[in-house]
Amino acid sequence: MDKAPDAFRTISEVADDLSVPQHVLRFWETRFSQIKPMKRAGGRRYYRPDDVDLLRGIHHLLYGEGYTIRGVQRILRDQGLKFVQGVWQPGAEQPSHGPVEDEDGVHPEEMIEEMPAAAEPRPQATPAAIRAQMSREDLRRLQAALFELSECRRLLDYAMQGRVE
Repeated sequence: MDKAPDAFRTISEVADDLSVPQHVLRFWETRFSQIKPMKRAGGRRYYRPDDVDLLRGIHHLLYGEGYTIRGVQRILRDQGLKFVQGVWQPGAEQPSHGPVEDEDGVHPEEMIEEMPAAAEPRPQATPAAIRAQMSREDLRRLQAALFELSECRRLLDYAMQGRVE
């Protein structure tokens, strides 16, 4: 039996609806302050209909349009919450700038030339030695960066599907 359109949804229901793992939704909460599910005792999340629409919009922009997390954050800032809540619907207005532009409107191809040359290689430390020197915040940031890189890889793989070399 389907829930009413105005019913609250659990994280598993929203994750299934968007075809993403639950940890992705929890990660998005750390990147988008606008995502504020109601939390009950024990930390169980309940998403309101507006929360679900926002998640659908974020999902559409990341997975459907190829924006980065930073790009979606910029859209939220420039075009507003209501815009992102409705962007996923068929026929909805789309963002005014494309996904390949960064914060300054520079295309990624132009940024490559600006990158400094690689430094001399340093001796490799063991993973245990590296972890011992890192704070919890550093580890959290690295895990977030790894997730973003994994998402980039997934988008690249998706874009390359059907292309024959």
